[in-house]
Amino acid sequence: MAGKFAIVTGASSGIGLELAKLAAKDGYDLLLGADTPFTQAERELEGMGVAIETVEVDLSTLDGVDELLARAIGRQIDVVCANAGHGLGHAFVDQNLEAWRSVIDTNITGTIYLIQQALKPMLARNSGKILVTGSIAGFIPGSFNAVYNGTKAFVDNFTEAVRNEIKDSDGVTLTTLMPGVTETEFFKRAGLGDTSVGQDDGKADPAKVAKDGWEALMAGKGHIVSGWANKLQVAAAGVVPQSMMAEQHRKMAEPGSGASQ
Repeated sequence: MAGKFAIVTGASSGIGLELAKLAAKDGYDLLLGADTPFTQAERELEGMGVAIETVEVDLSTLDGVDELLARAIGRQIDVVCANAGHGLGHAFVDQNLEAWRSVIDTNITGTIYLIQQALKPMLARNSGKILVTGSIAGFIPGSFNAVYNGTKAFVDNFTEAVRNEIKDSDGVTLTTLMPGVTETEFFKRAGLGDTSVGQDDGKADPAKVAKDGWEALMAGKGHIVSGWANKLQVAAAGVVPQSMMAEQHRKMAEPGSGASQ
């Protein structure tokens, strides 16, 4: 087992699973982590000709990230796709502490801890690639999904800063994937099923989003906004008043906004 090795989090479904498929096709042995079962992922990854280990673990905790990394002992980690993340719909004042804390700890604490632990040895040998799933949500005040959008604003900003810090290490790259609304389990798990955005039939294909991210990662790009409409939204974020963007997000994410009138 001396071949290329990649870790992908949030890999039991959605964008993470699609990233795992692309890594396997490129010959990477895989260590996959998620907080949900890998039933679907194991079926879809079967027979891809690489070694695959799955770990069901709570990536919102430092212990969970350590448990994941412990499975990689003895292997050089060539690629990390830090993709695990949660959303949380409804008004902030109605959300319980455990729920919004889990979003913050998964999207921020667990993510940057994994990045730091993987980045140190990569920098020491000047070799390695990291892909972090941010979001265009980080550019938009997310009414009725406020904590999630806030965490993605942190991730988008944090990765830009760290990318600058490591710019002299020409063998190490940090790429931020910034998708928009994507057809995954995210909306169901976040309690957004009755919203306009949750019921939107025009969500992006996670396979396309993952392909954009993987290609940017392999090319060593700093960041990639997946989808032309999302690129326009990011551009608008620098011009349109934030209060207007918050109101637009409200229309998409307010509970009941997707119910037929």
